[in-house]
Amino acid sequence: MNVSDFDYELPQELIAQDPLEDRSSSRLLVLDKESGEFRHDVFYHIVDELNPGDCLVINDTRVIPARLYGVKEGTGAGIEVLLLKRKENDIWETLVKPGKKAKPGTVISFGEGKLVGTVVDVVEEGNRLIQFKYDGIFEEVLDELGQMPLPPYITHVLKDKNRYQTVYAKHDGSAAAPTAGLHFTKELLAQIEAKGVNIARVTLHVGLGTFRPVKVENVLDHHMHSEFFMVDEEAAALINRTKAEGHRVISVGTTSCRTLESATTDDGVVQATSGWTEIFIYPGYKFKAIDALITNFHLPQSTLLMLVSALAGREHMLAAYEEAVRERYRFFSFGDAMFIR
Repeated sequence: MNVSDFDYELPQELIAQDPLEDRSSSRLLVLDKESGEFRHDVFYHIVDELNPGDCLVINDTRVIPARLYGVKEGTGAGIEVLLLKRKENDIWETLVKPGKKAKPGTVISFGEGKLVGTVVDVVEEGNRLIQFKYDGIFEEVLDELGQMPLPPYITHVLKDKNRYQTVYAKHDGSAAAPTAGLHFTKELLAQIEAKGVNIARVTLHVGLGTFRPVKVENVLDHHMHSEFFMVDEEAAALINRTKAEGHRVISVGTTSCRTLESATTDDGVVQATSGWTEIFIYPGYKFKAIDALITNFHLPQSTLLMLVSALAGREHMLAAYEEAVRERYRFFSFGDAMFIR
């Protein structure tokens, strides 16, 4: 199975640069994963696709404004720092540009000294460990000085930070948004619950690895990035009860999907657990937890396109993507949605 098997032609102008004013007014392509048949709709009609007793699983991670612009003490040279993973004692694993200016011992000042970082080590892939010093609460300092780490294919400036957060974001830790969830409003979620659909919350902190291209030709040679996830007792019990009663488990986004598939035993029982997952889902994978998926349109040759192809079949998925291109759907993080049922 080659990476090129998951390629498709995408005109540059179909990459959505800005979020819609109304989150739930995105277009929705509904795809039957068994037959490959599809039809066009609007996202706020997703409530009509859900049945009483179904369980919608959402990822309540919160994106942190992880991109910082600072200056190197001593020279004044500009340095960009992207926070990737919190380690301990205010030490973060980071991506630094330009890396050659960030040797161990380098001191970087942000916001005229409101935040100061010292490079303490160089780790795999050239990432830097930086120890930060500040007064007050780190998250508040970051909210003041940091910028949202938008994907590299978005070139427009985001006017409202909250538009790169889901309305149910709770736990700080992501370097990117779980974008399928961006289509939901609080009103739409209330309609869904009023219909008798249960909502389970899980957490997966999305890393920048989600945007990294697959650099090998053979899919099986790709090493998946790791991300931290949590499933609590309440969510596990709700999902297991849904499955036992014969209802559907519907994942909102590939991150919720990867979380559930990582937390589920081979006999289909979701466990309350937390840890790091490197799960790589591609065609041939047997899903243990989810029955359906709400998702955005993904990059050509990406691991996310491989994941959705595992659920609906590569031929069905590529045919649906060709239709979306023909119909001028908006693609990627701020784009339109798909419901694979």
